[in-house]
Amino acid sequence: MAQYDLTARVAPFLDRHLVFPLLEFLQDKQLYSDDQILKSKIELLAKTNMVDYAMDIHKSLYHTEDVPQDMVDRRAEVVGRLKVLEESAAPLISFLQNPALVQELRSDKQYNLQMLQERYQIGSEQIEALYQYAKFQFECGNYSGASDYLYEYRALCTNSERSISALWGKLACEVLMQNWDTATDELNRLKEFIDSKNFASPLNQLQQRTWLMHWSLFIFFNHDNGRNGIIDLFFSERYLNAIQTNAHHLLRYLATAVIVNKRRRNMIKELIKVIQQERYSYSDPVTEFLECLYVNYDFEGAQRKLRECEELIVSDFFLGKQTSENGFVPIPLLDEFMENARLFIFETYCRIHQCIDICMLSQKLNMNYDDAERWIVNLIRNARLDAKIDSKMGTVVMGTQYPNIYEQIIEKTKVLSQRSYALTTNVVMTSAAVTASAAR
Repeated sequence: MAQYDLTARVAPFLDRHLVFPLLEFLQDKQLYSDDQILKSKIELLAKTNMVDYAMDIHKSLYHTEDVPQDMVDRRAEVVGRLKVLEESAAPLISFLQNPALVQELRSDKQYNLQMLQERYQIGSEQIEALYQYAKFQFECGNYSGASDYLYEYRALCTNSERSISALWGKLACEVLMQNWDTATDELNRLKEFIDSKNFASPLNQLQQRTWLMHWSLFIFFNHDNGRNGIIDLFFSERYLNAIQTNAHHLLRYLATAVIVNKRRRNMIKELIKVIQQERYSYSDPVTEFLECLYVNYDFEGAQRKLRECEELIVSDFFLGKQTSENGFVPIPLLDEFMENARLFIFETYCRIHQCIDICMLSQKLNMNYDDAERWIVNLIRNARLDAKIDSKMGTVVMGTQYPNIYEQIIEKTKVLSQRSYALTTNVVMTSAAVTASAAR
């Protein structure tokens, strides 16, 4: 199942703290050896302040109670630095912890800065210290404390670069604490900032959008409305362009979301077009299943890919989330995926065959004749197919369906718009690269 693992592709777009849950998942699934996972964890921890955690992993990896001297020295350094930052930020933290004083703050940042300086001798140095203290707390793994301090810092920060850094930090904290409602709010706030800010380079903005989509996976596959959220975000023109430019592997998650979301079945056609455009850059059992079914009409191939999809979902961190019920640990998304995928197969079969033998279908469905007939009736009703059942002949007769001319025009216009946007982006990026090269 390791062949379907996307951790190596996803990790470069995540903060190192967000990679730890992925490694824990891989370790639980035993997709790689424990030594490989533990070494990866130590490598990640090397650039954080979670020294105690690194020591524990070192002991597990090398089966010893001794730790390297550099880890001991690093721990002393972290403790010392933490005390210095705490003292530097103390005046502002004391102010923020006093509800009576906090009431003096207003929505006007300039007023707040002036008021803090004049009344409490709290200036830019203390505000900067609060940011550094929050960042240090995050690196130590204190996500709750870091989240609180970053929230307060944002209300006082006037530097746009620091503001976006604080937004990313706050989002990471909420994701790691699994506060999905708050994380959704932070995600939307960050998206608005990225889309509205004038970046010095289009490439930088493209990178920010790519990072945002990767971080959003944690939220969208845990939040109640996440399946709609991922479809809305990933199909929006600028973000779809980012997928096709920087992150083709995200098609796995977009395709899965469309398959399990019955209310967004109208996105299938657009999804298939994107999958076909990117098939030479990326493919996996999920995208290949859709190609078999909707492009090649290869039903046997679709069934084979569906079995591979089951292995893929179980081994994917974002898709294979398990829930414990009475000692049994099911994977909710897997059940929904398999149910809807099978429904896709039979709906497509019904659409391309004018006469369908109910007995043959009953054997494929592993049902008796009467149950199969009822299942087909429900399928026709739910899919709004133009069909009639001939009980005497034991067949389903499909009516002729003509494509809607307006839908065809809209689809062609969407494709043209996407191609124009992609072409414009590539021209701008090339021009920026040439200019930068000439400047050097």
